[in-house]
Amino acid sequence: MAGKLSKEQAKRHNRACELVASKRDLTQSEREFVLDHYHESANTGRTLDGAFFTPAELASEMHLVISGDRIIDLCAGIGRLAWHARDLVTRHFERLPPREIVCVEKNPEYVRVGRRVLPEATWICADVLDVPGMNLGPFDCAISNPPFGRIKRSTNAPGYRGPLFEFHVIAIAETLARRGAFIIPRDSAPFRIERGFVDQDSPAYERFHRETGILLRPNVGIPTDDYRDQWRDVTPAVEIVLHNRDEDELEAQAERAAHVEQSAPSRKRRPRVTVAAPEAAQDTGSSNGDTLF
Repeated sequence: MAGKLSKEQAKRHNRACELVASKRDLTQSEREFVLDHYHESANTGRTLDGAFFTPAELASEMHLVISGDRIIDLCAGIGRLAWHARDLVTRHFERLPPREIVCVEKNPEYVRVGRRVLPEATWICADVLDVPGMNLGPFDCAISNPPFGRIKRSTNAPGYRGPLFEFHVIAIAETLARRGAFIIPRDSAPFRIERGFVDQDSPAYERFHRETGILLRPNVGIPTDDYRDQWRDVTPAVEIVLHNRDEDELEAQAERAAHVEQSAPSRKRRPRVTVAAPEAAQDTGSSNGDTLF
């Protein structure tokens, strides 16, 4: 193994590999065991790919910000985010059909594992930067825990030329779905969550927003630091950022309308003339005998 696993970690990882290699369908608990104990440190490509699997509890929080029936998970790993994106309990009680989920992952070993963990999803083994030419969309929502930072890449995402891989993934996601939820480094987010939301300067985000026009929004208040010690081999400070094109367009329309109203020349209104009601006519005894009102 390439990573330094403890004896117990290695034992459980090996058991997960045995389950993946078995010829039968896995039970629900076995699939969860693979998700929990297949260790990315044992994969020789982890360092090059920048892959760190999402902690289970943090991934479960993501279902709060995922909506729609058709979901795409970019840089899916072995499927932890996609697993929770199914949101089976809620959809069962709301009498909704299962979500259609597409997972895109570059590492063929992760795809092999993911297909055993989440066989109901469509798995695509491909570089995420090749996705814009695949005609996969549209989706209701895109999700991702992408590799962070200056990861080696084959090309650029639409509209973004910066060095940070997480923003390339978000730019690609925006071409596929009107909404998105992404786990990114805190320094790349325009806010942080402490005791409430705190705006912060992020030159990396400002460049991304300037080049793409994509606005990243806060989530519903998910305290990502609560799960910081649950990552393997790292303790990253992250935030969950959202993209919602529908809200962007509504806000843009409101801003344009406000601008038009403010810039319109003031018009002098003609004074309103109040006409007094005529006094009631007296009965003059008209020749036809009718009463006038």
